[in-house]
Amino acid sequence: MISYWKCKDGFEEIHQWKSGCWIKVSNPTDDDLALLRERFALPLDFTHDAQDIEERPRVDHVDNWLLVFIRVPCKRVDEDGDTVFSTAPLAILIRDDVFITVSYYDNEVLDDFINWSKRRHLDSCKSYNLLLTLMLSTSVWYLKYLKQMSAMMNAAEERLDKKMDNDELMRMMGLGKFLIYFITSLKGNATVLARIKLRGRSLPHDEDLLEDVEIETQQAIDTAEIYSNILERQQETYSSVIGNNLNRIMKTLTVVTILLMIPTVIAGFYGMNVTNGMETWPYGFPLAVVISLLLMAICYFFIRHSKYFK
Repeated sequence: MISYWKCKDGFEEIHQWKSGCWIKVSNPTDDDLALLRERFALPLDFTHDAQDIEERPRVDHVDNWLLVFIRVPCKRVDEDGDTVFSTAPLAILIRDDVFITVSYYDNEVLDDFINWSKRRHLDSCKSYNLLLTLMLSTSVWYLKYLKQMSAMMNAAEERLDKKMDNDELMRMMGLGKFLIYFITSLKGNATVLARIKLRGRSLPHDEDLLEDVEIETQQAIDTAEIYSNILERQQETYSSVIGNNLNRIMKTLTVVTILLMIPTVIAGFYGMNVTNGMETWPYGFPLAVVISLLLMAICYFFIRHSKYFK
């Protein structure tokens, strides 16, 4: 789908393209791309790359087009009701008064950016500044999702403190995977921003806006790395706790096994088909029981005070 947005007191949708407007392309069909190709000589190879979910952030120049790939954060709810975070590529194409974004994956960044521009009553946004503002909005959404991940980590930690549960441990492992995605994508975006900064020195742009983008992107990277380190330490701690619990259970089972071996051995000796003088004695069986209990008590006392079982 192709929509046209003009910046005047915020971005408002218009019915046809006008010079300096933003062409927002979402889940385009072949007809949509053919129309853009015919009208703006759009490099279709670049737009087709936006379909690849693994496409890395990068900057290219083709036929006077500035071609930029960044990765934006995404969130969805899976069939089990769990929140899944990921990142997806967003293609940005700039040439003179033409500004185009192409996205094949649903995300909240672009729609929220439009609403933000209306709240801020944005009067104008040149192509280079619009690119920087989109990158700023992307970093802000990374930070929003990171806060949600932090809340999910805290909730999972509280539940695990009450009861060790495999599902909660798997959720924490999933959060670690999401954080890796975020860190990788943010670092790629930071590299793109550095290249844009070098290429855009001769272009008119807002220096304060560029600095804000750098600060927000670095903050998102630092936050994601901090959460990733915290989660890694938590997983190590829970692994140690599980290991200690398993050792405690194995010690208990070992003690029980040793104690049960004593009456088994005594019963084995006195149950042999040989003469031992107790087979006709009426107190033979009670004596065997008393001896077994006495030896079990001595063995338990020894184990209880042994350093190997503490």
